[in-house]
Amino acid sequence: MDEQKNDPGKKMRVLLDGGKPSAIARLPKKANAGSPLLKAEKESEASMKDETPHASRAPKPDSVSKGINLHFGPPFWTIASVLSLTVNVILVIVLLVVLFNVRNLNLGSVMDIGNGLLGGLYTNFEKMDRAHITTTIPVETTIPVKFDLQLNQQTNVVLSQDVTINNALVTVKTGGLNIVNALTTIVLPQGTILPVVLNLTVPVDKMVPVALTVEVDIPLDQTQLHEPFSGLQEVVKPFYCMLNPAVLNLDGQPVCK
Repeated sequence: MDEQKNDPGKKMRVLLDGGKPSAIARLPKKANAGSPLLKAEKESEASMKDETPHASRAPKPDSVSKGINLHFGPPFWTIASVLSLTVNVILVIVLLVVLFNVRNLNLGSVMDIGNGLLGGLYTNFEKMDRAHITTTIPVETTIPVKFDLQLNQQTNVVLSQDVTINNALVTVKTGGLNIVNALTTIVLPQGTILPVVLNLTVPVDKMVPVALTVEVDIPLDQTQLHEPFSGLQEVVKPFYCMLNPAVLNLDGQPVCK
């Protein structure tokens, strides 16, 4: 330590060598400053001084710590950013249009429109439930008729031609001639009316043509359409009552109870 303090040159060499003296510097020095060993030490120190700047100026290898240059990242994020900005601009424009229209609308007119719309729906559903289907249907067809007709009644028949009755018992009473139960032949002329009693069974089997008009009146509240019409009224009813709690139905009864 005393030697290093007394020798400024050696101290400088230690600093240049990074704080570690060379192997030659550790050897004991002689008094003769011009000895070959001291010269060799000085030459080695000079050469180290010359090489040190070159080493420091040597090009450094490319560091891999910088990371791999990915060519996919920048285009992807650029496209995503453009799409995001486009969507945001469109949303802002839509919001501005909506706000502009809302300012121009009158709240009272909006309520009137909603009340009229819901009221019209509810009233029409109620009318449809109470409606009747009335029409006239023409019927033209033939129907089969087959049955036995029982006849037992008195009626008059008209002879369509002369009728001869043989061996008829005839009683004739005149002023000078009396004939009782005499067999004779009688001829009944055409057009004679005879009272008769009909007691017989007449079979009927025939196709009968039918041509008529049928009046139809069908109330819808007595059909399967009543349930869907009532359901539609119940769907509209809460919103209608929200806008107009004092509304009345077609019978004058309050709808909102």
